[in-house]
Amino acid sequence: MATVALGLLAFELAGENAGRVLGTALAIKMIAYVGIAPLAQALLGKYPTKAVLIALDLIRAAIALSLPFVSEIWQIYVLIFLLQSASAGFTPTFQALIPDILPDEGDYTNALSLSRLTYDLENLLSPTLAAILLSVMSFHWLFAGTALGFCLSALFVMTASIHGITTKITRPFLERVFGGTKRYLATPRLRGLLSLNLAAAAGSSMIIVNTIVITRSGFGLGAQSVGIALTAYGAGSMIAAITLPRILAKTGDRMAMLGGATILTISMFAGGFLFANTPTFPILLVLWFVAGIGYSATLTPVGRLLNRSAHATDRPEIFAAQFALSHACWLVTYPLAGWIGASFGIPAAFVTLGAVAAFAVVAGLLLWPRQTGGILEHDHTNLPADHPHLKGAKQGHHSHRFVIDDLHHHWPTNG
Repeated sequence: MATVALGLLAFELAGENAGRVLGTALAIKMIAYVGIAPLAQALLGKYPTKAVLIALDLIRAAIALSLPFVSEIWQIYVLIFLLQSASAGFTPTFQALIPDILPDEGDYTNALSLSRLTYDLENLLSPTLAAILLSVMSFHWLFAGTALGFCLSALFVMTASIHGITTKITRPFLERVFGGTKRYLATPRLRGLLSLNLAAAAGSSMIIVNTIVITRSGFGLGAQSVGIALTAYGAGSMIAAITLPRILAKTGDRMAMLGGATILTISMFAGGFLFANTPTFPILLVLWFVAGIGYSATLTPVGRLLNRSAHATDRPEIFAAQFALSHACWLVTYPLAGWIGASFGIPAAFVTLGAVAAFAVVAGLLLWPRQTGGILEHDHTNLPADHPHLKGAKQGHHSHRFVIDDLHHHWPTNG
């Protein structure tokens, strides 16, 4: 609802320049996500998780209530930056908390599937709800609806049985800011995940940015065609989310995620071929449906990878790193999709984003070896023989479930 209201507010203040204002606001959103998430974890990690989530929800509600009163464009930019900065603190903290509530991996996988379904349903239902409300009230009241959503979120968190982890801060501040990213990039499967983030961003950016161009300008259809096309995309994503828990139990994360990214890549190249010839609206719907399957299969299992790649005390920093780095991919692919489509045409945009996705899939294959999980043998030449971590080890050599942490700075290359 806030996105719809923000577009109308930009038009009220800027008229025909509303698109530029809204584009700048969305760029500010991505910059806040990339820059603030690790910083927020470093600042907020020492406080009780429940209190942090409630406080950030209330801050977001207060900012949403302030938006109807802005009278200058720069005020929109400031409030959007503050709102998305609060979200950059909230979302990774929330995501990192779920494995504590659902420690069983099967339950956690089902939770990730339900979470993906929730995102897709929200994308489908919120514009419809906004349209219904706009028929009986001013768009300014949509911001009140957004604020109400944040307040309800705070209420749910307040009444939930959450036993968050409050860590004793021992590392320097800069290490807390950048430590999660360093550990993320030092973990092979997470380097592969970063590549798959780029593939997912490439495919989805093409859909989000250019659907309206394809349906309205390319096919000459009405506004409802945009919603129908995005519904096909969301339907594919939801079907993949429903079936993924069973698929993951058989294939594991690597095969499922690389398969999803490959499907998304193929759909982009197929779009380039089809739209260079005689495309039709039904073809677009099928293409978007398949792309939705690939997108969801690529990103739904992400939480499982992050959970396996950090101790519970370090998990919020790893989730914050994923949040920042994945949105950095979007920061590249969003303008790329729009610029290529506007300058060289929709077929060129399909092929370009498909090439980016294909590069990312190949990089993911190379960066994410098959055997990077479970118990790994390794040596500790940097620790004294009587160190507690080496209890039972022979000459500093032992094995255990391996994650990058303060005692393990590099992934073992042997064993």
